[in-house]
Amino acid sequence: MEEEIKNEVIRAAKDGKLPCKVALELANRLNVPPKKIGDAANELKIKISACQLGCFK
Repeated sequence: MEEEIKNEVIRAAKDGKLPCKVALELANRLNVPPKKIGDAANELKIKISACQLGCFK
């Protein structure tokens, strides 16, 4: 599952950034907590952008 999450984050990111809304949609679609998406993004050095709720600090 971890590899699938990372692959989805890579696919969804643009210019090294992943919008908060997209990160939350990924978490919902993959049925994982948003923190898992944030952790994967951090490992991949992808920044969460336009964060709406402070979920990905």
